[in-house]
Amino acid sequence: MIVTTTSTLQGKEIIEYCGVISGEVIMGANVVRDFLAGITDIIGGRSGAYESKLAEGREMAIQEMIDKAKRLGANAVIGVDLDFETLRDGMMICVATGTAVKVKG
Repeated sequence: MIVTTTSTLQGKEIIEYCGVISGEVIMGANVVRDFLAGITDIIGGRSGAYESKLAEGREMAIQEMIDKAKRLGANAVIGVDLDFETLRDGMMICVATGTAVKVKG
């Protein structure tokens, strides 16, 4: 499955647009990780715990989007956009959206 942020695929012809699709993941944050991230915020530096959680959420949302594209018979997803938000109570949401398409070539 080709997944890209671009609206076209070089060397490929889009033969059918299957529809807009999305993958959504809502994840809870761990209290210990929150505590350690707070310390990192105070002393400076990067929070490996949160970076890892963001990467996990991104991969899960993209995979869910790919699974939906496959169910539509698509072999590519174009125009992919990723969105991250924090919710109350330490929850995080990651949303991947794109257009499922069938390409030839």
